Amino acid sequence: MNFLWYGISANWSSVDSGVNNQIDLLVMLTYLLLVLIVAMWAILTSSRGNVEDFFLAGRSLAWWLIGASLYASNIGPAHFMGLAGTGAASGIAVGAFEWTSPFLLFALGWIFSPIYIKAGVVTMPEYLRKRFGGYRIQFLLAILYLFLYLFHKISVEICTGAMFMGLVLGMDVYQATVVLLTVTGVYMISGGFITVVYTDTLHASIIVLGSLLVMGFAFKEVGGYQELLHKYPNAKPSIIREGNWTATPECYLPRADSFHIFRNAVTGDLPWPGVLFGIPILSVYYWCSDQIFVQRCLAGRNMFHVKGGCILCGYLKLLPMFTVVMPGMISRILYTDKVACVTPSECQKHCGTKTSCSPIAYALLIVGLLPKGARGLMLSALWASLMSTLTSVFNSASTLFTVDIYTQIRPTATERELMVTARFFVIILLIVTIIWVPIIQTTSSEQLFDYMHAVKSYLVPPIAAIFLLAIFCKRVTEQGAFWGLIGGLLIGFIRMVSEFAYGRQTCSTSSKCPPIICGVHYLYFAIFLFVVSLLTILGISLLTDPIPDKHLHRLCWSLRNSQEERVDLDAEMQMRRTALQTQPGVRKGTKGCFWNALDIYCGLEARQSAKLAPEKETEAKTQEHGATPEDTEQSGSPEGTQHREALASPFWRKVANVSGLLLLLITALFHVLYH
Repeated sequence: MNFLWYGISANWSSVDSGVNNQIDLLVMLTYLLLVLIVAMWAILTSSRGNVEDFFLAGRSLAWWLIGASLYASNIGPAHFMGLAGTGAASGIAVGAFEWTSPFLLFALGWIFSPIYIKAGVVTMPEYLRKRFGGYRIQFLLAILYLFLYLFHKISVEICTGAMFMGLVLGMDVYQATVVLLTVTGVYMISGGFITVVYTDTLHASIIVLGSLLVMGFAFKEVGGYQELLHKYPNAKPSIIREGNWTATPECYLPRADSFHIFRNAVTGDLPWPGVLFGIPILSVYYWCSDQIFVQRCLAGRNMFHVKGGCILCGYLKLLPMFTVVMPGMISRILYTDKVACVTPSECQKHCGTKTSCSPIAYALLIVGLLPKGARGLMLSALWASLMSTLTSVFNSASTLFTVDIYTQIRPTATERELMVTARFFVIILLIVTIIWVPIIQTTSSEQLFDYMHAVKSYLVPPIAAIFLLAIFCKRVTEQGAFWGLIGGLLIGFIRMVSEFAYGRQTCSTSSKCPPIICGVHYLYFAIFLFVVSLLTILGISLLTDPIPDKHLHRLCWSLRNSQEERVDLDAEMQMRRTALQTQPGVRKGTKGCFWNALDIYCGLEARQSAKLAPEKETEAKTQEHGATPEDTEQSGSPEGTQHREALASPFWRKVANVSGLLLLLITALFHVLYH
C-alpha cells in the first residue's frame, strides 16, 4: 500500500526496547514452537505430490481459512509501521486504503473469483492466456509479478521486519533474516500452500489480538477517544529551528483535516478524487488480480466458502483504522519530540534519518506501554505478520514460475518434475532474499522506500486495466491487451525512474524534479495511467479481429453462464501437457534410504492409487458430500476444477450475500462518519 513509503532507519539505538526479560522471550519462543507444530501437522495430514495439491491445497479450503489467510498475507511489519507512521504524520486519511479493501474483496468474491474458477486456472497469467490465447502476455505478466514481489514486497517486509527483529532480539538484520527464513523454509518447501494457509490462520489470530492489545493500552494512556481528538492537533515538537533554518508550520503542525478522509483536491496529501478513484484502481490489482490473494480463492471448497472468506477478510480490514492508525496518532501525542521531529539533527538522533521519524511510532507504543508478556505477544504478532507475508510471497512466486514460466521452457515436464521445480525455486528465492538483505542495509532508507513507492504506484494500473477489460469486455483481443500493457508499463516506468532520480522534496530538502513529473500526485497519475492503458487496449482491439465466442464461454462476464462447450485457445498444448503430467515420472532403479526419506518429506512418495482426473475427482467429492450429479452442474462447463455451489444450501448462500451487503453498508457508513 502506498502509505508505506516513509524512510525507516536502520539506526534504532534511541528506541530503548530490547527484549531483556524471560517472560517476553518465553512468549515468543512458545509462539514459534506453535507455528512449527501447526505446520508439521498440516504437512503430515495433507497431500502435496501434484500441482493442484501443492499450489491450491487440493481446492478444499474452508471460508475461515481463506479469510484468515487473506488477512495475514496482507498484513506485514511494514503495514504496521507504515499505517501508524502515516497516521502520526497526517491523520486518519491513510485509513482509506484499508476501508477501500472491503469493496474490492466483495468484487473478488462475487465477480472475479467465479470467472477465474470457471476458467480452471492456477495462476493469473494463465487466465490471460486462456482468455486471449498466445503466451507472450502470460510470460510478460509472470515476469512482472516476480519483479514486483522481489523488489517491492520482499524488500519492504525484510527491511522493516528484520530491523525490528534485530532491535528486540539483539541480532543484526542479516542474522535475524537468516533465522526467520530458515524457520519458514523448513515447512514451506515441504508442505506447499496448505502449510502456508494453516500457519497464516494462526498468524491472523495473533495479529488481531496483539493489535487490539496495543490499541487498548494506547487509548487508556491518552485518556480515550475524546482526548485523542483534543490533544492531537496540539502535538507539535518543541524544537523547530536549527541554525539559520526554521521549519515552516506545515512541516511540524498536525493537519487541520487530520480527522477527515476526503481532503482538498489540490492541497490535500491524499486528495479526495484520488481516494475515490485512484485507490480503487490500485486495489483492483492488489485484491482482484494479484496471485497472492486470488490463489486463496481458487483453493476454496466451493463458492460459498470463497465468498465467506472474502467477507471475513473484509470485516477484519475495518479494524486497522482503530487498531493501528489511531494508535499511531496517539504515539505522536505521547512521544511528540521523537515521532514529530522536524529538524535534521533531532531526527538523526532519534531514528537515524534526517527527514522523519514517524515510522517508529508503533514501535514506541509497543516498548513504552505494553507490560511484560503482552509485549512478547505483540512482538510475536509482528513476527507472525512477517512470516505470513514472506511465505505467501514465496509460495505465489513459486507457483508463477512453475506454471507460467517453467512449463514454457519445458512443455514436456511431468507432474513430478514440476513439483521438484516448485520447491527448488523456493530455495532459490530464499537464497536471493538473504543476498538482497546487505544491499538493503547499505542503501539510504529514504531512497529505498521512495523507490518501493514508485514500483507499486506506477506499474500496476495497466495490470488493473487489462484484467478489468478481460472480464467485462469480450471485444478485447490479444494484440490490444499486449500492446496496451506494454505502453502503460513504459509510461509508468518513465515516471518511476524520473522521480527516483530527482528525489522527493521534504521539509528539509528540496528537489529539482520538474512539476510535470513530480508535481502530479501519484494517485492522480495512477488514474491517468489507468485511463491511457484502458483506451490503448480498446483502441487496438477495435482495429483487430475479435475473438469468437466459442473461445470465451465462462471466461468473461457476459458469457459467464453460457451452457456451450468452450474451445480453449490453448487446448492443444494443454492436452499434450495433461498426457505427459499423468506419467508417473518415478526414478528408475531401487532408491536408497535418503531418497525415500526425501520423497516422504516432500510428499512425492509413490501412492497405491493414481490421482483421479479432475472431473472424476469432482464426482467422487460430490458423492462424499452427498450431492447429486444434477446439483454439481456448473453451466454445462467441462472443467472439473469448478467449485460446486450446490454443496452450500440456499440458506447459506443467502447468509453469504446478506453478510456481504452488510459489510458494504458498514464500510460506507464509516466513510460517511469520517468524511
